[in-house]
Amino acid sequence: MNRLLPIAVVLAAGACSPTDTAEREDGAAAARPAAVGSVATSGKTDVPVAGVPAPVLAAARAAREGVTITEAEAETRDGRRYFDIGGTLPDGTEIEFDIMDDGGTWRVVETQRDIAFAAVPEPVRTAHSAGFTPGRVIESTQADGIVIFELFGEEGGNPEGRKVEIKWDGRRAEVLQEEWAH
Repeated sequence: MNRLLPIAVVLAAGACSPTDTAEREDGAAAARPAAVGSVATSGKTDVPVAGVPAPVLAAARAAREGVTITEAEAETRDGRRYFDIGGTLPDGTEIEFDIMDDGGTWRVVETQRDIAFAAVPEPVRTAHSAGFTPGRVIESTQADGIVIFELFGEEGGNPEGRKVEIKWDGRRAEVLQEEWAH
């Protein structure tokens, strides 16, 4: 039993590590993007569309009229429940919604789709200076209208081995130093 005490101390210390929040001027906690690798996740699990809760499906359908839902994954990240709902739009475009349980209400926190690098706003293309031509670009529109462009390029034989994220607010492009939270 005495041998377990040091292990318990280490585990307790880890549980008391800092969170990914900062204090706002009004004293409330403001979310901050988590650093790469710092998000506690259960990992994604495939879920049959028929097994997805009705309110989650309703949130996806309300987010984009005409979507046909084709796949779903469930995950718990930092203690919050999420569903990634994939589908296609009437024109054949693939789309994905990240839907989070927000106190019993399911809400879309991010909408993703693949786009061509040429379709990325010029200020974002200019801000990208990582020295690789993106082979894949994901446009991730956040619930507040901010867009995160995820640019992937080849590295070590992996076509998506390099990744750069650029935040676009419609006026200014900012290369992110930490992975965006959603």
